[in-house]
Amino acid sequence: MYLRELNILNYRNIESADLSLSPNINCFVGQNGMGKTNVLDAVYYLSLCKSSLCNIDSQNIRHEAEMAMIKGVYEFDPATAETISCGLRRGQKKQFRRGKKDYKRLIDHIGFIPLVIVSPKDSELIVEGSDERRRFMDSVISQQNRTYLEHLTECNALLKQRNALLKQMQDAADAGLAHDDSLLEVFDERMIPHAEYIYRLRAGFISEFTPVFQDIYTYISGNKESVSLTYKSQLQDRDLSEAMLRTRQRDLILGWTSQGIHKDELEMKLADYPLKQVGSQGQQKTYLIALKLAQAVWLHNANRQQPILLLDDIFDKLDSERVSRIVELVGSDRFGQIFITDTDRQHLTELLLSVGQNAKVFIVNNGQIV
Repeated sequence: MYLRELNILNYRNIESADLSLSPNINCFVGQNGMGKTNVLDAVYYLSLCKSSLCNIDSQNIRHEAEMAMIKGVYEFDPATAETISCGLRRGQKKQFRRGKKDYKRLIDHIGFIPLVIVSPKDSELIVEGSDERRRFMDSVISQQNRTYLEHLTECNALLKQRNALLKQMQDAADAGLAHDDSLLEVFDERMIPHAEYIYRLRAGFISEFTPVFQDIYTYISGNKESVSLTYKSQLQDRDLSEAMLRTRQRDLILGWTSQGIHKDELEMKLADYPLKQVGSQGQQKTYLIALKLAQAVWLHNANRQQPILLLDDIFDKLDSERVSRIVELVGSDRFGQIFITDTDRQHLTELLLSVGQNAKVFIVNNGQIV
């Protein structure tokens, strides 16, 4: 599967673009702020029904316009093509369409066009809190398993409602009013099966994913460093139902839920030490790139379909040897269609030639693409 044609109208700073793409490598070259990343973001939107840059849809419409449209034609084999389109209008709900049929639920589209993005924002996986690392696990598994996404959506909604109830009960207690725990029991009974399902799939995913990730990191680093990725969850050593009952009074004091899969963590280490503390900028970037390339391999193994791979500004802070290994790796049969952005056309051309890769190159200037 690959994206054969991409049409963009009034998306971010791109007024209009009609692109015929290579099934292998597509390079978008231009200075910073010209719109290279916006092209990749349009491709991302068609897969995941949202922008990787801004969650507010109206802000993704070009300033001078009232609406935006993105359309992609995907070729699955010479006899099978699918058209996916998305329309955005200010003040209206976005519309997603497969062929001539609108999706009733956006969740039904997730996973149909698998995609992985590597971008500067990935540094948040290391430097930010555990929310980011849980979001990484969830985004990968959800593209392979729609049932997981449904459990996750329901569990998050129930957690939000339970926390709101705890805050209400806390305020009532502070005012000297009596409260009834029976509604908390109802939330617990509904939430626990979802949480247990999510835990099992996260644990299974990391068990399968980690060896692939370690192999890719070893290759990119030239076998100079060892890394690990470890899943930590409260559910590994306790029964969630008993734990939530035992900590109910503490939750009332805190005003939020202290037990559950929303406390899960991914430990990222270089050798035996936390990556955030000991990893250089180059080592941290290598870790993140290996993580995302492993995501693409895992999705391919799980779905028997190679995801589209978006590589946005990945060459900064990496030595030439690591850059060459990355380009050689992504150009291999292990990966499908690639989109790359860079500011230096000559550097990119020389790099592709050095590893024997052909590519289609687009020049991006103030939202115009040639």
